[in-house]
Amino acid sequence: MSADSRFDPLSRLRERAPELDGWLVGGAIRDRLLGRPVTDIDIVVEADPGKVARGLGQDLGAAVFKLSEQFGAWRVVPGVVPEGSNWQVDVSPLAEGGLDADLLRRDFTINAIAEPLQGGALVDPHSGQADLQHRVVRSVSSTAFSEDPLRVLRLARFCCELGFSAEKRTVTEAAGSAASLDAVSPERIFHELSRVLVSSAPLDGISLIDNCQALPVVLPELVSLRGVTQSRYHHLDVHDHTLEVLALLVGLESDPTALGPAGPAALELLRQPLADGLTRLQALRFAALLHDAAKPVTRVDYGEGRVGFPGHDEAGATLATEVITRLRGSSRLRETVSGVIAHHLDAGFLTHEMPLSRRAVFGYLQDCGKVAVDVTVLSVADRLATRGRKSEQASARHLEVTSILLEAAVEAELASRDAPLLRGDQLVEQLGLEAGPELGAALEEIAAARYAGEIESADEAIEHIRRWRLLNAER
Repeated sequence: MSADSRFDPLSRLRERAPELDGWLVGGAIRDRLLGRPVTDIDIVVEADPGKVARGLGQDLGAAVFKLSEQFGAWRVVPGVVPEGSNWQVDVSPLAEGGLDADLLRRDFTINAIAEPLQGGALVDPHSGQADLQHRVVRSVSSTAFSEDPLRVLRLARFCCELGFSAEKRTVTEAAGSAASLDAVSPERIFHELSRVLVSSAPLDGISLIDNCQALPVVLPELVSLRGVTQSRYHHLDVHDHTLEVLALLVGLESDPTALGPAGPAALELLRQPLADGLTRLQALRFAALLHDAAKPVTRVDYGEGRVGFPGHDEAGATLATEVITRLRGSSRLRETVSGVIAHHLDAGFLTHEMPLSRRAVFGYLQDCGKVAVDVTVLSVADRLATRGRKSEQASARHLEVTSILLEAAVEAELASRDAPLLRGDQLVEQLGLEAGPELGAALEEIAAARYAGEIESADEAIEHIRRWRLLNAER
């Protein structure tokens, strides 16, 4: 076996076909017919699926493990492979009653097509090929959603990933089972919701989830934003504003012009992996969806058309943490999303301090910490989605500020591995500082002064801290 064939499990299955009595089913056939890459391969076999999986694992040099006690499925996955070569093969027992019964148990017609492993004509009892041609997602049976309510979200996911529409009857059937999603494991819901959000059409996916009456079950925080009116500086209620922020964020990913000169570099940083199979940029879509989630509970009507939401940034960060915890997202995702939301107003506050001093920029970077790049990008989308009174002037000022902040944030992140001018132990030795709050404050002051261009060397840092301590002692 050549090195390359190691990463082509479908070809390897074909080679083994004479000794396997089974069928290729589901997404592999769908994606192949659509001309999409085939990475997730499902086969059903009449033989012991564990034995088949172990044989494939040995042939492919891959890992094998049992996937489901209930359904007897096994999974074969590669070890470390070149980037872009990931794949998996799921081996399941053929359903009792044969292939027709097996295909009838599946979710959508486009996933209910089979092909003999030995080759031959496609088996398509539910007209899945016709639905692929017409770009429609249709349930296989009237019980598809009641058998597994997660399919309500899968309907939205397939539609927005493939650019298909949902058949009207299928949407009605999905809505009838939407309430049962509350019994589905949060991990499964998070997976499907993530796939919708990171697709090329997340708003279409959210809209379909809503049409299927599933949004109150999986994301009630978004539903609560409907009808929450804002000040005259906004042209939309909080719900529609939130969706527009998400739409504009997606637009910035392909056209970062509004981000300023540092836009492309910022996007490159944000395309780095973060957690839960998401990049930082994809996690930012979660932040966009939740950034104003606390506005309903913080809304204050001051009268005469004046409306405010004091503290909605901090309350929103707490709420986002609760949402991602409920969905079983990782701690890293929670910290990133909540951090972005906690600071999503900071750039706007700095519009009143133009021209920005180096100290002001440094303060912003310190406050935002690891999410400085992320939150600055979201801030641009948030501002562009606010088109009420004097919006053109406000947006121009905001983009001027965020251009400066984003360039600084990118530079700071790239330079974050640079050694500090002085370590804490050196300050203790040179100036007699004791470990504790004063030492921490002194190190932060050195970093701020260095960023502001006030000091450049260790000697200058020592003298700066001497003066800084004297000034503090006099206050």
